[in-house]
Amino acid sequence: MEDRFRIDSHKLMFHVGRVNDWLKGKQICPIYLEIAPSGGCNHRCVFCAVDYLAYKAKFLDLNVLKKAVKQAADLGVKSIMYAGEGEPLLHKEIGEIVKYTKGCGIDVAITTNGVFLKKEVSRDILKYLSWIRVSLNAGRSRTYSKIHRTKKDDFYKVIKNLREAVKIKKKYGLKTTIGVQLLLIPDNIKEVITLAVALKKIGVDYLTVKPYSQHPLSGSCIDPKFKYEDHISMHERLRRLEDSGFKVAFRDQTMRRLDSGKDYKRCLGLPFWAYIDANGEVYACSAFLGRREFGFGNIYRSSFKDIIKGKRRRAVMTRISSKVNVDRCRRACRLDKINSYLWELSNPGPHANFI
Repeated sequence: MEDRFRIDSHKLMFHVGRVNDWLKGKQICPIYLEIAPSGGCNHRCVFCAVDYLAYKAKFLDLNVLKKAVKQAADLGVKSIMYAGEGEPLLHKEIGEIVKYTKGCGIDVAITTNGVFLKKEVSRDILKYLSWIRVSLNAGRSRTYSKIHRTKKDDFYKVIKNLREAVKIKKKYGLKTTIGVQLLLIPDNIKEVITLAVALKKIGVDYLTVKPYSQHPLSGSCIDPKFKYEDHISMHERLRRLEDSGFKVAFRDQTMRRLDSGKDYKRCLGLPFWAYIDANGEVYACSAFLGRREFGFGNIYRSSFKDIIKGKRRRAVMTRISSKVNVDRCRRACRLDKINSYLWELSNPGPHANFI
């Protein structure tokens, strides 16, 4: 697949002005936010990176969130993904949240397990979304139940909900991208093709297959003997299923980066994104969720504008950038490609002017 969504890459080259300000040492506003409307989740996936947070049933207050979103838009935030440490569709006001965010001029996306993506929910939110991605980690109900640690019936609910979402997209001529993500682990390795065939028939836009990456605070893990390099050939079989309406993003670059050393020495990408958890805490990075010493502040107690422009944010990012050993941090994290890009910009090699 031509990775037109740049799922296995980064998009900072489209934000030259913000990058230029960063290079000049300015305290920039994030381009992208990840926000957790809900701390609770209806699944207990075996690979969950934030299992250590215990899936507490916390929900962001609508009015508090709206104030933060409006200020984020005014500051120059371009996009928000509603996902986080819980299932976002558990928030009873998710429809209003998505609508309001889009109304503020911010691009909106959702990552969900899809169980609550019922027809009426899709009809309510799809028109406001740039994309929605469903985490669906098996091709059969029994394996799905084992991996998601839920009842088998949820598998059929998700398949039905995807089918209805595609129908709504087509009926109203929406441009919303509907995708599915599978995290490749030993338990589902034999069902990837099965799932891809089913998704193509349903009419989703793409399937992305990504590797597992150990969160430094998580209790979840997979068999350390499992090597992604042994399964990269699967990419060719998946590619044969592609056509103009269905693509597969097999993240082989990320898989290879899991076993290679990092080509940067510091985490430089933190100023370009931020995370708001279901308690309202604003963090520099999801690797530090729950650790208040790495938080910038809380939107229940301070304005988002003051948090982003505050001295604490700068101090926390300086601490992480200067003292956190990136080789001991999460491998192939979301900022990995961004860090490589920014490191090269900050440390150009010889003959850089010979373009």
